[in-house]
Amino acid sequence: MASHLAQEVQLAKRHEEIVSQRLVLLQQMENHLRDKEAEKTWQTQEADTAHKRNTVLLNDIETARKKLHSREHLLLHPDTVNLETLYWAKIDESIPKWEAFFLGRTQTPIGIKTIKPAKQGRSSIKGSIPR
Repeated sequence: MASHLAQEVQLAKRHEEIVSQRLVLLQQMENHLRDKEAEKTWQTQEADTAHKRNTVLLNDIETARKKLHSREHLLLHPDTVNLETLYWAKIDESIPKWEAFFLGRTQTPIGIKTIKPAKQGRSSIKGSIPR
């Protein structure tokens, strides 16, 4: 009978340990869930802010474009007009690629090349200075 009592006491202690470990794990899970919810809220706010900023940027670009197009009535050199026409054709061609990106629907458009600035050395300056 004493051995059954000792086993009962031992099982009761083990039960207490398991219950306390369970409580600790439950608390950790609640904290983790709360942290994840806070992070999700923060990410949502950041995404909304970025979306609003990108929408404003698109509107600003469109406004600047309209302003520049409205200046066409000024008499410009034909080469300048030709360059401007080519420039706006390139802009019109690439706007659809970037619009979805700025609105947060896609990632950076594929095929956009970055332009590396040319190194300025003595030889490149030498050729451009008239003597």
